[in-house]
Amino acid sequence: MNSNRVGKQSVIFHTAPRILTSAAIAGDMEGEGPIGTYFDMILEDDTWGEDSWEKAERKMYIETVKIACDKAKCDYRKLDCLLGGDLLNQIISANFAARDLGTPYLGLYGACSTMSESLLCCAMLTDGGYLTQSACIAGSHFSTAERQFRFPLELGSQNTATAQRTVTGTGCAIVVSGDNEQKSSEQNSRIYNTVHIVGGTIGKVVDMGITDSNNMGAAMAPAAVSTFTGLLADFNKTADDFDLIVTGDLGRLGGTLFCDMCAELGVDVRNKYLDCGNIVFAESQKVDCGGSGCGCSAVTLCGYLLKRMEEGDFKNAVFMATGALLSPTSTFQGESIPGIAHAIILERR
Repeated sequence: MNSNRVGKQSVIFHTAPRILTSAAIAGDMEGEGPIGTYFDMILEDDTWGEDSWEKAERKMYIETVKIACDKAKCDYRKLDCLLGGDLLNQIISANFAARDLGTPYLGLYGACSTMSESLLCCAMLTDGGYLTQSACIAGSHFSTAERQFRFPLELGSQNTATAQRTVTGTGCAIVVSGDNEQKSSEQNSRIYNTVHIVGGTIGKVVDMGITDSNNMGAAMAPAAVSTFTGLLADFNKTADDFDLIVTGDLGRLGGTLFCDMCAELGVDVRNKYLDCGNIVFAESQKVDCGGSGCGCSAVTLCGYLLKRMEEGDFKNAVFMATGALLSPTSTFQGESIPGIAHAIILERR
């Protein structure tokens, strides 16, 4: 039996599970950003006809899964599994969405790293033969995150220079076995992706003692460095072996720290580095250090990056969503902010 383990913390997928389709729904402010034209749907307001922001977030989850499944011409009720999470206490957006969708469900919490965590877990289960067609999803909502982690919006609190804006949006990817190619006459349609998940690296929790919840980019950057350098060592690769290296939501400050810390270790990523938090909003939108939240990497991957890969702009990429593992409870107790980053290797075939 072939081993799927590579090095200390990585895995390789012999069947190379495929991202069949993807979909993204985003808020109105995100829709006005540099990649807004890539999203499947843009909300006109942040409640989307619901009576609370939290219910609007749940609705985004449900509708994003349905859009992705419609593209794949599959019934969402026949999915093998839904793997996903969000930022709210006990991942309630994902939990209640799974209830309403009626699908088998694995709830995941990796903070803002949840999108890559869900894809990594799903790829392992698919490569192992336990799943054949599943949905991976993550999302967040600016107003729900502010209510939980910071201050009520009604206070009109001023942001610090290092703060980031939580993205309102959800991204969903339908993952199938790499051996499960479409046999219909529509096999070559642009609706089906040719992007495969060929490997991944499970991140370690890294804590540098940062306690400022408005400086999460700095808290997460060391974890991203740890995961990326671990990936390079395990797969015996260099940064030059990849067309694009993507982090989830380090923002401008965290992204700069990531590049600087990699350079100190002799790894130069600057010419091929992209952070989702730095492209989801334009600088003119005045969101301080960029975007953040589970939805940041999710909408960027599912709405933008996969389409760029399909268009042939790059052949392979490391997608590494990053998460700050804090909670209101840990903050009130004066705890520092641990960081985590999980990585997957995407390849266009």
